[in-house]
Amino acid sequence: MITVGEYLKSKYGCKVYRIALDGGFTCPNRDGKVGKGGCIFCSAGGSGDFAESRLLSITQQIEKGKERVKEKIKSGKYIAYFQAFTNTYAPAKRLRAMFTEAINHPDIVGLSIATRPDCLPEDVLNLLEELNRIKPVWVELGLQTIHENTAKYIRRGYPLSVYDTAVLELKKRNITVITHVIIGLPGESAEDMEETVRYVCKNADGIKLQLLHVLRGTDLAKDFEDGKFSVLSEDEYMEVLRRLVKIIPENVIVHRLTGDGPKKDLIAPLWSGDKKHVLNRINRMLEDFG
Repeated sequence: MITVGEYLKSKYGCKVYRIALDGGFTCPNRDGKVGKGGCIFCSAGGSGDFAESRLLSITQQIEKGKERVKEKIKSGKYIAYFQAFTNTYAPAKRLRAMFTEAINHPDIVGLSIATRPDCLPEDVLNLLEELNRIKPVWVELGLQTIHENTAKYIRRGYPLSVYDTAVLELKKRNITVITHVIIGLPGESAEDMEETVRYVCKNADGIKLQLLHVLRGTDLAKDFEDGKFSVLSEDEYMEVLRRLVKIIPENVIVHRLTGDGPKKDLIAPLWSGDKKHVLNRINRMLEDFG
């Protein structure tokens, strides 16, 4: 297994840190184009709870992000991570201005753009291809699962075929594709999760495995409080993770093996709030693989 940290260090010769940015976007699954309320698990911050303030310019956000991590990184190399909501859900002209401001920053070595696969029209794809010639562009697609029943439950709002088309179009343009998968979705077995990971690894360049978090204020929280599902225990998660890591091929870069929600909003699983402990257990598990 190759982690993104190892990959970036081999490419740039030093640690590279992501700065989470908020471009002021919304989502078609919130504004009524696809649906309202967003995906059932999505927080009020559109999964960008740790991003900088959208009230600042992109350059100001980058500088503020650099200041936050100045004690952790000395290399001065960063990836601009457009994280909050759907970051290609805007006219190409607006996207060009925002992405260009980021990519032209001297300390930024690449862009990572989180989006939905149903928000990649041709003019946006062509823009991403153009930017990718300047500095590397990664597109992060929120798939979460390949299983349609689960997709309907979480209100994803598009079929698997839309994801397949997006991956094909991005790869045609030599753009790196990273796919998000949620571990522990209600009703899914370890075998279901394995099927999703195997499917993703056939074409994606990278994968993010995210533990399901139940966050305050979400519709998922209502179902959890009503006793409609239970979350994974720490031991269950580690066992599932062990199974999934085994089937990720060497050519697929692992960008995440867990994740943490804002503690003030975290309802479950509470054990995930101790991030240092969780990461230590993951590291010990990886050491067992040799």
